[in-house]
Amino acid sequence: MKETIAAISTSLGEGAIGIVRMSGDEAFLIADKIVKLANRKKIVDIKSHTISYGHAINPKTSETIEEVMLVKMKAPKTYTREDIVEINCHGGIVTIQKILELCLQNGARMAEPGEFTKRAFLNGRIDLSQAEAVIDFIKSKTEEASTIANSQMQGRLSNLIKNLRKKLLDIITVIEVNIDYPEYDDLEKETTKTVLEKSVSIKKELESLLETSKQGKIIKEGLNTAIIGRPNVGKSSLLNNLLQENKAIVTDVAGTTRDILEEYVNIKGVPLKLIDTAGIRETDDIVEKIGVERSKETIKKADLVLFLLNSNEKLTEKDIELFNMIKNKETIVILNKQDLEKKIEIDKVKKLIKNATLIETSMTTYKGIEELEKGIKDKFFGGNIRAKDVTYISNARQKILIEKALKSLNEAINSAKQGLEIDMVLIDYKNCFTFLGEIIGANANEELLNELFSRFCLGK
Repeated sequence: MKETIAAISTSLGEGAIGIVRMSGDEAFLIADKIVKLANRKKIVDIKSHTISYGHAINPKTSETIEEVMLVKMKAPKTYTREDIVEINCHGGIVTIQKILELCLQNGARMAEPGEFTKRAFLNGRIDLSQAEAVIDFIKSKTEEASTIANSQMQGRLSNLIKNLRKKLLDIITVIEVNIDYPEYDDLEKETTKTVLEKSVSIKKELESLLETSKQGKIIKEGLNTAIIGRPNVGKSSLLNNLLQENKAIVTDVAGTTRDILEEYVNIKGVPLKLIDTAGIRETDDIVEKIGVERSKETIKKADLVLFLLNSNEKLTEKDIELFNMIKNKETIVILNKQDLEKKIEIDKVKKLIKNATLIETSMTTYKGIEELEKGIKDKFFGGNIRAKDVTYISNARQKILIEKALKSLNEAINSAKQGLEIDMVLIDYKNCFTFLGEIIGANANEELLNELFSRFCLGK
């Protein structure tokens, strides 16, 4: 932890500004070697949390590399709780790489992915759930996902978990007092009653957290949404209409889409990964045949299926085959081409769709697109996304730990209700306490931390 690390903190490429960040005990000393401030002061002597103008130079040759603005931040009031220097320069690739090389040549080490945030965790500035929220915030694709990540960064989830652990610790303490004074039968009865009342309260909060996990995952990662149907029913037109741009080639020729096309779109706050599949049909075209097989695989993995039918044609055996493929999927059936004469047997369609939503559209006149977007939101959120006033768990690690904690708590409650010795249930309460602690990083092992922070980008 004594090593000073450095990395480029802005995206590589052309831009107005590029930033090289250093963190560690020698950050100011290294910066003094490679940056000459206009006021001729040493960086160690200037006021913390200020920005100063100067020039980056090569100390070996005295060559001026670039004019820069240097930000000094003294520990502990920094992101990592270590001394931090940020060197701001023009955003050209060559220039910013030169400044990073100067940092490395004069005592800094190249930071590993996520190492700045890892140091923030190890130095006690944030807990593990807040660290996970950082990467969620960076990768968020909608305002709702950003809101959830931001609330977690501010400690909404960690505060809830800490509060639950405090309640569990109170239960554990009561049980241990009872164990220390076994001669008082009345104390054990009162202990069991008190413990059960508190346990039921904790259980309800854990169950409520689990209920948010599905919505949290959707808001964070989006819905894998497969657009399926026979060739030339309007799948690519639907993709283009939802994206509001022409991404897919649209023609009257069946089989135009030969492979799957993937695009992200925000539908009323719900992020969708739209997958326009090749029209599923028998074909001798080798390339199209591969596309059809990929389409079938896509359907298996989809969270939501948008199944297009041509209302200008009667149902075919291929349509019915597709219905059978998606019978266990969340589905919205779209009767397209409503601007043409309706020939499809609507009663037959309603029997086949069962619990699926049915929406009529015309891709050429945009009829039904707004209704379709509302139908997607209603299907997964009941028409209401509550990102601001709900505590979400939004990743698999947290969900698994909540499930384990709830299982241990249920076992403790059942044992207490069955009249087992109160000290026999102590281990289950302690397990619940430990599992909740893992969410915020209590006693986190090095392997877990390395795996988690490896998902971060360099410089964060």
